Amino acid sequence: MGVMKRFEQRLEGLVNGTFAKVFKSEVQPVEIAGALQRECDNNAQIWNRERTVVPNDFIVELSTPDYERLSPYSGQLGDELAGLVRDYAKQQRYTFMGPIKVHLEKAEDLDTGLYRVRSRTLASSTSQPQPQPPAGGHQPHQQQGQAQGRGGYGYPPAGAPPMPASPPPGTPGHRPAAGAPGPGGTGGAGAQTRRWIEINGTRHQISRSTLVLGRSTDADVRIDDPGVSRRHCEIRTGTPSTIQDLGSTNGIVVDGQHTTRATLRDGSRIVVGSTTIVYRQAEG
Repeated sequence: MGVMKRFEQRLEGLVNGTFAKVFKSEVQPVEIAGALQRECDNNAQIWNRERTVVPNDFIVELSTPDYERLSPYSGQLGDELAGLVRDYAKQQRYTFMGPIKVHLEKAEDLDTGLYRVRSRTLASSTSQPQPQPPAGGHQPHQQQGQAQGRGGYGYPPAGAPPMPASPPPGTPGHRPAAGAPGPGGTGGAGAQTRRWIEINGTRHQISRSTLVLGRSTDADVRIDDPGVSRRHCEIRTGTPSTIQDLGSTNGIVVDGQHTTRATLRDGSRIVVGSTTIVYRQAEG
């Protein structure tokens, strides 16, 4: 049974009790759970072959109405969400530097139904000593994101070595990521991943590594929406595929969360301006 399904079943057992009012909120606990999983994926730091460290301290920012509805249950909901992160990390073979904590906070700039996740890697006093940077004294680069400058959220742990760069394709030592398409466009098992987006019932195939969406006629997919910038965002295919904001005026919302970059999964919903885009992918 999947991690998310187990989480949903635990919540279902509480729906008739203290969590009954929670489900009247515009923001659903399952949406937050999915955002926490993406936060782990997007901030995973490879320390060595046996250890990939992910954040363990999370803040979920909510609009004022959603915060007022969810905050009375923040303790129980935080425990359930922390349990989901723990289960997901075990499944993905991620590790933590300290105990997992999930906090709720109110954000005045968010509208009802929208939320934002910030995270950091917080070492406990009993955790193992942090590895030192490799010879040469290279220090980790700070991750640029919405959490920049906010009490350490969004930053990698001190002393984390930078992720090793992969040799360019075609050079000795280059190895494609597991499941990533090779020169023939297929994964290791020979299955090809098809990717496309759906906009207002129209399907647009993604046949190359990047796809630019925007209002300009030069965009790969043109979106006729006054709330969309000329070059609004870019979908980058890979394992996993991601979406990146290109400095647009109004930003992007992925699965209910304002963000500048996010991991895409089959069925992910992207909102640009007043237009909703559905990302799809399938094997074969």
